[in-house]
Amino acid sequence: MRVRVDVNRCVASGQCVVAAAGAFTQSEQEGTVVLLVAEPPPELRAAVREAASLCPSGAITVKG
Repeated sequence: MRVRVDVNRCVASGQCVVAAAGAFTQSEQEGTVVLLVAEPPPELRAAVREAASLCPSGAITVKG
């Protein structure tokens, strides 16, 4: 699995952090998504997929 984020599309809703805090956080200044793990371990993969599906702006892309 490979994860990418588009900070320019992010609307700072924080749903990614709620769903997968081990893979995402938010910037202190803008509140936008910060990717912590581009290739999440197996135990985070379901949460990362959920985070991508919950993202209202589609800023998170998951491949694999």
